[in-house]
Amino acid sequence: MRDQRIAIIGAGVGGLTLAIALRQRGIRAEVYEQANELAEIGAAVALSANATRELRRLGVLNDIVAVSTEPETLIYRDGRTGRCIAAHPMHQDRRYQQRFDAPYCGIHRAELQRILSTAVGREALHLGHRLVDIAGQRDSLRLAFANGRIADTDIVVGADGVRSFVRRWVTGRDGVRYSGTSAFRGIVPQHLLPRLPDRMAIQFWMGPDAHLLHYAIGRDGSHVNFFAVTEGPVEWPDLSHWVIEAKPGEALSHFAGWHEAVVEMVGAGWVTRRWGLFVVDQPACWNRSHVVLLGDAAHTMLPHHGQGANTTIEDAITLAELLPGITSETWDERMACYGELRRVRTRTIQYSSWVTNRLLHLPDGPALADRDARVANFPARFGWIHEHDALLTIGGSLRRVRLADASAPLSPGRLASENGKG
Repeated sequence: MRDQRIAIIGAGVGGLTLAIALRQRGIRAEVYEQANELAEIGAAVALSANATRELRRLGVLNDIVAVSTEPETLIYRDGRTGRCIAAHPMHQDRRYQQRFDAPYCGIHRAELQRILSTAVGREALHLGHRLVDIAGQRDSLRLAFANGRIADTDIVVGADGVRSFVRRWVTGRDGVRYSGTSAFRGIVPQHLLPRLPDRMAIQFWMGPDAHLLHYAIGRDGSHVNFFAVTEGPVEWPDLSHWVIEAKPGEALSHFAGWHEAVVEMVGAGWVTRRWGLFVVDQPACWNRSHVVLLGDAAHTMLPHHGQGANTTIEDAITLAELLPGITSETWDERMACYGELRRVRTRTIQYSSWVTNRLLHLPDGPALADRDARVANFPARFGWIHEHDALLTIGGSLRRVRLADASAPLSPGRLASENGKG
């Protein structure tokens, strides 16, 4: 009997994490990426404990920590006066790690992608492969790519992001919706930010119709990644391009009259691009035939909880536990398990991100008191996001699904989950 063949479409955080997790469980997956090179410019990612504990289990966390910064504090401020509304220690006394048993890392996305792709290995990574068709064969699936290559596989995992080809094949529709908000982002050297207080903190500056999020990244926190979100435009001007050119001074115009540290950061350089913030209406079913969705392809969400990459890593671990040994007879049952484990959690975080957007952009008025109380209670209200353990969660569910071969040896990952530890 030949080995199971798995094709992962997309070499982002989710696709690469799944490939590493499957190899740990004795399965090689082929990863197909439409870009000709892996390059993420001018973007960073915040990895919270629900992701870093899984990356530790995969053996890549030490490399990630070596090029990351852990924020000292989570701070919420009034965007115009700079008044500190709430501050929650993270790095001090290892407060965050003590609670969640894993670190919080601010890392340049290019560094994260480099570490993950190195762990996958070049032999399993196929660049310049844009998927254009999925066709069912008698006992397999045939993939066609724009470069003319054809590949046969048993299982396809769509980890191809917001504009997912695989999602359209699975659901028959695009399912993408513009949120009515957009963002400007940048990375600024710390020495260009003399007015910035608490420069090693992760901070939200909140105000009417806009907010600024920033955190330090890199080995020594020498740079600050910022994400400046504004209401509008009401309609996105070009739905075929979700990143459009920004005019000189456009980003800064949304923060006129804000605290000097905000103006300094957003104005540190000409922000040349504006990102439309889109979400995906989650499909009722994440799979069709032997094709299944993962990450943004299934549940793109607003970034206001910083959970896009983190929940994608959770998806990857869950699938990595369900795919080994799967057969046509057990496919439906295991995919039902995948959906039960992932849909409610990701939908809840999606909805909470919408609510958070409104709280961060409140106009002046009596509602600010309730907002301030909410952010002051952030650890208690949202600790459930960070404490989630995907491997242990799937371990409990695997005991309830009928496996095709009950006598098959357990993978290292499943052994850890069955024993209640990782």
